[in-house]
Amino acid sequence: MKNDTTGLDKNVAAGLCYVFGWMSGLVFLLIEKEDQDIRFHAMQSIVVFGSLSLLHIILSISLIGLPLVPLVMIIGLVLWILLMIKGFQGEKYKLPFAGDLAEKWLKQVKI
Repeated sequence: MKNDTTGLDKNVAAGLCYVFGWMSGLVFLLIEKEDQDIRFHAMQSIVVFGSLSLLHIILSISLIGLPLVPLVMIIGLVLWILLMIKGFQGEKYKLPFAGDLAEKWLKQVKI
């Protein structure tokens, strides 16, 4: 089923929310005004990959955290693949904590 705003199939738009991490999530959150499923995937992408990006930066600037950077990158890669697959399959896959946070913030965001 084509989405009116993007002209893409709903599952394609949901999967694309994750392709470039939080940046593609932000783009879809800004352009999609109607479809709550696509907006959820966009916000979950922002929450998950934005958090991982911040964690990566924080760990990279401290010598104590530096050894944890590869672990954060592996977790990010696994989540990226998982969330893209689920999005392209059209499944509203909600991660624990991050998915709840995404739903909560979506209700508060007026974008």
